[in-house]
Amino acid sequence: MPDTDKNTNDNIHPWPGLTLRHTLRGHSDWIARIAWSPDGKIIASPSVDKTVRLWDAQTGQHLRTLKGHSDYVYSVAWSPDGKTLASGSFDMTIRLWNPDTGLQISILEGHTSTVKSVSFSYDGSLLASKSDDGTVRF
Repeated sequence: MPDTDKNTNDNIHPWPGLTLRHTLRGHSDWIARIAWSPDGKIIASPSVDKTVRLWDAQTGQHLRTLKGHSDYVYSVAWSPDGKTLASGSFDMTIRLWNPDTGLQISILEGHTSTVKSVSFSYDGSLLASKSDDGTVRF
């Protein structure tokens, strides 16, 4: 049986014009989605390991790990000004984070099932969330 972690880079298809810059490692389980900060400097990765990791997009360096969800973290979204990161989880909550400090700003509750998607409005005044409970909340 092949060592899939060791061979990860060997299995990437070489697309013309694209160059692999970094392989980001650190989560202990799979990553659901990623989101770039509005300025393109930071990547947020939510994971089944119940954390969100922030990465320097230029260097690939791990910046910090956001911990607080009690179940899988499925989605993340940056506010347009980059000062807030929202994360949606299987624990039915949305958490708002200060990405500069890694501190949790607040917990939003109300969904009765997994929060699958979060998204800020263009001006950052609203946050929308979609859940497996069949609702979208603002």
